[in-house]
Amino acid sequence: MKFLSVFRKTLLEMSRDRWMLGLTLAFAPFFVLLYWLITAGGSTTYKILVINQDTGVQLSDGSTFNAGREAFNALFGITYGDGQPLLKSILVDGQAEAERIVRDRGAVAFLLFPPNFSQTIQALKNGDRSVTTRVIFGGDLSNPYYMVGVNLALTAVDSYVQQASNQRPLVQYLELPLGASAARTEFETYVPGTLIFAVIMLIFLASMTVVREIETGTLHRLQLSPMTSFDLLGGITAALVLVGTVAYALAFICALLVGFRSQGPVWIALLIGVVTSLSVIGLGMVVASFSHTVSQAFVVSNFPLGLMMFFSGVIYPLPKVTLFSLAGHEIGLYDFLPPTHAVAALNKVLTLGADLNGVLFELAALIILSALYFAMGVWFFRRFHLRNG
Repeated sequence: MKFLSVFRKTLLEMSRDRWMLGLTLAFAPFFVLLYWLITAGGSTTYKILVINQDTGVQLSDGSTFNAGREAFNALFGITYGDGQPLLKSILVDGQAEAERIVRDRGAVAFLLFPPNFSQTIQALKNGDRSVTTRVIFGGDLSNPYYMVGVNLALTAVDSYVQQASNQRPLVQYLELPLGASAARTEFETYVPGTLIFAVIMLIFLASMTVVREIETGTLHRLQLSPMTSFDLLGGITAALVLVGTVAYALAFICALLVGFRSQGPVWIALLIGVVTSLSVIGLGMVVASFSHTVSQAFVVSNFPLGLMMFFSGVIYPLPKVTLFSLAGHEIGLYDFLPPTHAVAALNKVLTLGADLNGVLFELAALIILSALYFAMGVWFFRRFHLRNG
């Protein structure tokens, strides 16, 4: 079969280009290790500067009560589900020093406890509801970590005030995390997107492999043989899927070796990666259809790569722009990008422990998009580069 001949030929040519093949296989594990190093294998700790101007009060037994110091210590009690600290509080001398450190991104926010902080807490404890005080907080609002850090810090201070003043909260809240999401480290939350990013990078190899057949004149020679467009593109696609699956598996193994824990069946996660690679290869075919040289394919591939990176939730989540509903599911503007469904499906499997039934919609969407983009790639390629078959 011509299909198998093209498949073997493509694998042989890839093995000869060791740099390209090596970088394709090594890039995904490298990215997993990079995220692991960035997060130190754990989770982000938000630095909060504390300016304690509280003068304290002397109690009837002769001891000194300093609510500012106790509130400072209470910040250390905010932790992730696995016990790792969420906040790291640091005492500084004054507001000017705190603002300088925050401007240099040495911390995400600062808190200032006023001189009458202890007196107010003590009066509340004694039943005096007429007193009040003001805790000042601030930081660089353009820092994406500011709102997270300062809200966590204020929550810790509020909890301390209620406890120290013997006040009961008006409303109690109970958090019910889905699956094992509460016990996930920050690194583990990045793994689904990182794995799909590894598949997205396959678009370079896909487009450049196809265009190489054109640039070297191999396509013209193959057209003289009884070969159809399915034989050519099908054989190349099979080889690319094999390489993409190996790269995806290597990245997954690397994540497991540095401490990642999958809550759901690993085979489903691998299946998601394989189907996603088909859709990315289809996009690579489309790119190849409009390219005549390998360097041109490399440049053009950056456009769909950017779309898939920044508008699919691989790098950071985006608000849903709903267009219509289908079978009880909202279809958004970015849902036409295959990685959108791949990231959602992987998160369900790896973090929430979903089985195959839990990701049927995402898998169906991936299969439909894969078929669509592959059909587009074949049609464009036949139109612009093949005259027979």
